[in-house]
Amino acid sequence: MRAYSTSSEETLRARKLLKEWVGEGFLSQEQYQHLEQETVSEVRTTNIFLRLVLLLFSLIIVGAAVALFFVVFFSHPSEQTVGVFLLIGVALCYAAAEVAVSQFRFYRYGIEEALVICSVGFLCVGIEAAFFSGHYSPAPDRAQCLIPAAGAFFSFWIWRRFGLWYAFPAAMIFAVFLPGYWTISHSVQHVMVAAGYSIGLMVIGAIRSRHRDDYLKDTYSLAEAFLWLGIYLAINLKLSSLDLPVQRWWVGHGGTLSQFGRPFYWSTWALIWCVPAVVLVRGLRLKDRYVIAVGAIVAILTLISNKPYLGWQRRTWDPMFLGILLAGVALLTRRWLARGPGGIRDGFIAARLSGKDKHWMNASSSVLGLVSPQSVTPSSPATPEFRFGGGSSGGGGASSDF
Repeated sequence: MRAYSTSSEETLRARKLLKEWVGEGFLSQEQYQHLEQETVSEVRTTNIFLRLVLLLFSLIIVGAAVALFFVVFFSHPSEQTVGVFLLIGVALCYAAAEVAVSQFRFYRYGIEEALVICSVGFLCVGIEAAFFSGHYSPAPDRAQCLIPAAGAFFSFWIWRRFGLWYAFPAAMIFAVFLPGYWTISHSVQHVMVAAGYSIGLMVIGAIRSRHRDDYLKDTYSLAEAFLWLGIYLAINLKLSSLDLPVQRWWVGHGGTLSQFGRPFYWSTWALIWCVPAVVLVRGLRLKDRYVIAVGAIVAILTLISNKPYLGWQRRTWDPMFLGILLAGVALLTRRWLARGPGGIRDGFIAARLSGKDKHWMNASSSVLGLVSPQSVTPSSPATPEFRFGGGSSGGGGASSDF
């Protein structure tokens, strides 16, 4: 099922842990060098920045090659012709990705990622152009659900095959659009999406219990976290009424009491208070940082969307009080953990034990500096222009304006 062998991925995981341990001083440099020689991996990896560059350029190359093909061989192709050749391109891109992994041993190298991303895009656009071009109607055709279904299935396969974490939420996003082809009821659509994610959550929960201590631990942990987040977003009807980036994930608009009906509306209000508690308890029991993070996120979203649910007026100082509340909870939690025996309570500690957090914080700071340099380094004020003049003679051949 996996494109990489178990030994290769276990070796990469061991090398990553060695870097974290030597960064925190748990291993000496001599021990690190000795253990590094015993964990030589056969796959080829690169750093995150070169990976992103290779990903971007590979996407550009594939897109330019497809455009050049149609310009050279077809002057005015029909939509069906474009769709057929795009479907052929799906097979070519996916085969090239398999070759890049099997022959060149690329692992998170950017090139194979761009190829599988293009294959998913070509698949959806190709099916639309080849089979459903020219079919325009106010009501969606049920047969067109083949497009998001194919995208969801293929993205899920890529997640299973190549282990790319972002392919799993991509499959979830494709699945969001499926209920819209089967029913026009917004309530039923929300229920169907939440039910589908719940089934996936039960399957992932059963599978991840067999991978608690191997290289697939983080993979299934992330998948469960995404599913919990998807369930919450499906049942929270007021996210679209907030000025949040997540507001456009759902095809519908902000839910109202008259639109959804009183029982369903107030049931979702009760659920958005219950789900964060369930997620946090689940994450704390498993000591899963991804699930705990999602639990904290959905708890914050519940606090933000509570006023719109109840019809209360939102105030400009609401974010200030929310920030004070979160800071107070963080300080109290940290102090409570620090007062435990040896600074530990049930396996949780307030101090940082791994360099992973520091690595991600440094990377995030670098990205933030590239995206918004002006917010990090204030621009210097403009120097006023002075012009000297007024004298009757410049002297030495100079003009009076000098």
